Amino acid sequence: MKIAFVGKGGSGKTTLSSLFVRHLAATGAPVVAIDADINQHLGAALGLDEAEAAGLPAMGEHLPLIKKYLRGTNPRIASAEKMIKTTPPGEGSRLLRVREDNPVYDACARPMELDGGAVRLMVTGPFTDADLGVACYHSKTGAVELCLNHLVDGRDEYVVVDMTAGSDSFASGMFTRFDITFLVAEPTRKGVSVYRQYKEYARDFGVALKVVGNKVQGPDDLDFLREQVGDDLLVTVGHSDWVRAMEKGRPPRFELLEDANRRALGVLHTAVDATYELRDRERYTRQMVHFHVKNAHSWGNERTGADLAAQVDPGFVLGEGVVAPA
Repeated sequence: MKIAFVGKGGSGKTTLSSLFVRHLAATGAPVVAIDADINQHLGAALGLDEAEAAGLPAMGEHLPLIKKYLRGTNPRIASAEKMIKTTPPGEGSRLLRVREDNPVYDACARPMELDGGAVRLMVTGPFTDADLGVACYHSKTGAVELCLNHLVDGRDEYVVVDMTAGSDSFASGMFTRFDITFLVAEPTRKGVSVYRQYKEYARDFGVALKVVGNKVQGPDDLDFLREQVGDDLLVTVGHSDWVRAMEKGRPPRFELLEDANRRALGVLHTAVDATYELRDRERYTRQMVHFHVKNAHSWGNERTGADLAAQVDPGFVLGEGVVAPA
């Protein structure tokens, strides 16, 4: 199951995504956690110190390896250099699976023992001063999108992505790559403004969107969120001494998280699992192709010197039954 956490900067989306990763790990589920935010904080939220977080391998720096591996023997793709972030898989492509070992995970994923379980942590890499004026951050998150396009995940397997803040996710098709999107919103007008933007743009793509109210302190806050987001409000989270200790670098055992917040994470887990039966693999593949063709015409063909729309395999549908070459 693929899960995105989005929200405005400061809403607490990284904190909540890290809590959800911990919750899943504590159940023994296989988890891949991906930090796709321009500000890279997921590693620290999962317990890494500053030096460890800074030393994580960046997916953006391994993009040639990722492309070469995923291309496999796909005859529609002339070379790995002709692949862009939206290139879809087809017959002959290699696919990624949550539980396997592969060269992409070897290069880009750090295994972490966490709360009685284990997760793989992957990061896009930070946007640095050296990138200013010469690179777009989406060139880094493109590695995440390409991996999601080639990812086959099943029931009780989880990929949790901490997305970039605000509505910046709409700059690519990555916002359609998830079974469910949790939008973290504070009970303020600014807090729900990103929700309105997301709701409006995502409506035409069938994105499953649920709001997690954060920093909710009482009935007035709850009433405000209900008034603003209606039935999209799934659950709320309040103050947490556990989170405060974690932010100081001294997290207690996860089992000591407050009961109310543990129940809230359980609600998220139930909502995620309920989306499995709603999966529409044909639509998922169709949307993947839509954004690839759009990018091909707008910039990809000119940049690569190739007709990238020809990479689309019209008979291919990404699903759990697809067998990729070794």
